[in-house]
Amino acid sequence: MRRKKFREIEVSSLGLGCMRLPKLNPDNEAIDFERAQEIVDYAYEHGVNYFDTAYPYHGGESEVFVGKALAKYPRNSFYVATKMPIWEVKSEEDLDRIFAEQLEKTGFDYFDFYLCHSIQDGNYDAYVKYNVFDFLQRKRDEGKIRYIGFSFHSTPELLEKVCSAHKWDFAQLQLNYLDWERQNAKMQYEILKKYNMACMVMEPVRGGALADLCPEANDMLKQVHSDKSIASWAIRFAASLENVMVVLSGMSNMEQVRDNVATLTDFEPLTDNERDVLEQAKQAYIKKDTVPCTGCRYCMDCTQGVDIPKMFKIYNDFVMTDNKSKFTDEYENEQGKSNLCVSCGICARNCPQHIKIAENMTKISDLYQKYVNKTKN
Repeated sequence: MRRKKFREIEVSSLGLGCMRLPKLNPDNEAIDFERAQEIVDYAYEHGVNYFDTAYPYHGGESEVFVGKALAKYPRNSFYVATKMPIWEVKSEEDLDRIFAEQLEKTGFDYFDFYLCHSIQDGNYDAYVKYNVFDFLQRKRDEGKIRYIGFSFHSTPELLEKVCSAHKWDFAQLQLNYLDWERQNAKMQYEILKKYNMACMVMEPVRGGALADLCPEANDMLKQVHSDKSIASWAIRFAASLENVMVVLSGMSNMEQVRDNVATLTDFEPLTDNERDVLEQAKQAYIKKDTVPCTGCRYCMDCTQGVDIPKMFKIYNDFVMTDNKSKFTDEYENEQGKSNLCVSCGICARNCPQHIKIAENMTKISDLYQKYVNKTKN
């Protein structure tokens, strides 16, 4: 496993993101501890030493799992990152309460990397109001945190403002070859370099969307490397960037962890020719009218019972395959249908991808109505 120098330590180029661990039941967030432990053990035994969790992941169970899963290993042999959930903070006293709860849940005495979670236009003022950075500095002085950073889902203008406000160690960006230009990931990456901040990458495979593009795009990539997965191209794109320290992947099965470990063991950066092919494949994929949902579920739970990520997955699968009967069958079998949406707008305010969710729910419902009678006759 390739490792990179960060300050006085070395971090593995692959990090295990603990937001999409195996679940006992697809309808809720309860972790299948046995299968998730297998993933952690395989990753650790193959050189992964960076594990990323957060207060809300898996309904609050992720931090508990990470603590238990890593308890068998020496504490100085791995690095853990977790995050301050600003939406839970109503006063400065809450900062101490939440931080103490996170230490208790994990069973750790300190966190290696600690982030302000998901800074964006709608919550940055709250981080300032409650003096979160000063709080984290105090915790660092107490030996409870080693490095201070933030995860980010907004504009380059806000990123510049945040970076210039304090002396951060690192930031976590959504960075992949699709968002490199479409969501200004390139510009954000350059801002981190300007402020001498390390870049940790989240969503390198865009919630799995870049693990299976469309038939045309997949064929282009397979012609170059028939033995490599489509997802490996996305991992290599992010890991080829000089200032990227860790590429986080939310691996939910052993096939994914084996593939990612193999990609970042004896790592080979993308060549110029491979970049050209990847650009052609990206353009073929962009022509498809998919919804850019990563399945993060920050939009959930819907007050009306709509399973928003599931609806987008059903729709995106249809766009890629044009299988109308499969689309209508999957729509009918889903309890949280898009036609339940009342356009309240709550979900859209929480979406890191800034998707117009209500508009897309209407589009999906209309599409179902368009095809349901044709496929049943």
